[in-house]
Amino acid sequence: MHFRVSPSRRGVRGSIRVPGDKSISHRALILAAIAVGSTRIRGLLEGDDVLATLRAIQAMGVTATSPCDGKMTVEGVGLRGLKAPREALDLGNSGTAMRLLAGLLAGQSFGAELVGDESLSTRPMLRVAQPLQRMGALVKTASGGTPPIVIQPVAGLRAIEYRLPIASAQVKSALLLAALYAKGRTCIEEPSPTRDHTERMLEGFGYACERTGNRICLSGGGKLHASDVDIPADVSSAAFFVVAALLAGSEQMCMRHVGTNPTRTGLLEILRRMGARIEEQNRRTICGEPVADLMVTPSTLHGIEVPTALVPLAIDEIPILCVAAAHASGRSVIRGAEELRHKESDRIVAMVTGLRKLGIAVEEYADGLAIQGGHIGAGTVDSFADHRVAMAFCMAALTADGPVTIRDCDNVSTSFPNFLEVARSAGMGIDARE
Repeated sequence: MHFRVSPSRRGVRGSIRVPGDKSISHRALILAAIAVGSTRIRGLLEGDDVLATLRAIQAMGVTATSPCDGKMTVEGVGLRGLKAPREALDLGNSGTAMRLLAGLLAGQSFGAELVGDESLSTRPMLRVAQPLQRMGALVKTASGGTPPIVIQPVAGLRAIEYRLPIASAQVKSALLLAALYAKGRTCIEEPSPTRDHTERMLEGFGYACERTGNRICLSGGGKLHASDVDIPADVSSAAFFVVAALLAGSEQMCMRHVGTNPTRTGLLEILRRMGARIEEQNRRTICGEPVADLMVTPSTLHGIEVPTALVPLAIDEIPILCVAAAHASGRSVIRGAEELRHKESDRIVAMVTGLRKLGIAVEEYADGLAIQGGHIGAGTVDSFADHRVAMAFCMAALTADGPVTIRDCDNVSTSFPNFLEVARSAGMGIDARE
C-alpha cells in the first residue's frame, strides 16, 4: 500500500481525537491478564501491535472480549494463573509486545516461544534477555541476539539490582514484570528517565512500586487487583498532527484528550524551543495519567541543537521532529538517538534517505542527524515499512511543491488504524493505492 499526499491548499484544521496510546494499551492488557478480577478497558488502541498482545494473553488462557470502539473486558487469572500456549506466540511487528511478554513469561512454570515477522526478527533482544538471565530465567535468543526468544520454565526468579546500560522503557518494563515473580526486592536504575506507564499502572492495579529519582524498586509475590482503565489518546500519534498544524495549519487546531505524561512530552518541549505555539487546556488526571487538549497555532520554527536529555523523552517522535526541522529556518542537530537504529527500521537512515530525496540537506551521524531547513520538493520516498516514518512523510508533503508518494505504508495500521480517516477529516488530501 502506497500513500499519495497532495500539498495542502486550504490548510489543516479542526478538532480531532487520535487513537488510544499504544504503550499504555499493551500494558493494560498484560496487567489486566495477571490481576484478580474483571478489568474494563476504554480507549484501547485496536492496532495490529496491540492485537498481537491480546492474542498472546488469550493463547495463555485469559478470557477477553473482542474490543469494540476501544472498549473491552479482561478476566484476570492472577499472577500464577497463566497456562502454557499450544504454539509459538506470534507478535507480528511489535517489539514492545515481545520484550514485555519476555519479562512476564520469564518467571512462569511453563515454557514458551516468542516469534515475529521479518522486521521484528532482526531487532536486538539481548538487552532484555541478559538481565532476565541474571534473575535466573532460562531465556535464549537466536545466534545474533535476535528473535525468536525461547523461554524455559523455572521454579522461581531471584531479585536483582540492575542499572540499564541505555535508557529503554521496554527493557525496564520487562524487568518489572519479571520482578513480580522474583523472591525479594528488585531495583532498576535508569541512566535517564523513560516513559513510566508500567510503574503508574502497577500502582493503579494496587501493586506497590517505590520510585526515587531514576530508581524503581518492587518486591515480588504480591497481588494485582482488577481496575478500570481509561486510556488517553496517544501523544505519539497526535504528534503528526501537531506538526501538521504548526507547518500547514489554517487556524488553531485541537487534539483532544491527549496523554501528557511528562516522560512522553519531550517533542512538545523541543517544538516549543523551536518557536512552536502549543497550549495545554482542560488538564486532568485519568487513571493516574495526565491528560489535556492540545491547542496548536501555526508557527514559524527555527532550528536548534536538541538537548540530549530530551531525546529519550521524544524517541518515538524523532521522525516527525525531522520533518519539523526540515521546515525550520537554520540548522537543527539531533544527537544521542542511537536507539533509532533499532526500531521498526533504522529510522536515522530512513529519514536521511527520504529527506534528501525531497531536496533537504541532511548530515548523518552514528547517533543522529543534522538537518538544514529548506524547501520540500515533490517526489517519492520509501517508508522502509515503518509506520512512524510513513506518517512523518505524509506531513512533510503538506507544504511540498507537488504531490509526494510514500511507499510501503501497510504498517501504519500497527499504531494508527484509522489514520487515513483522521487525516482526511483534518483537511489533508491523501489517497491510498495498491
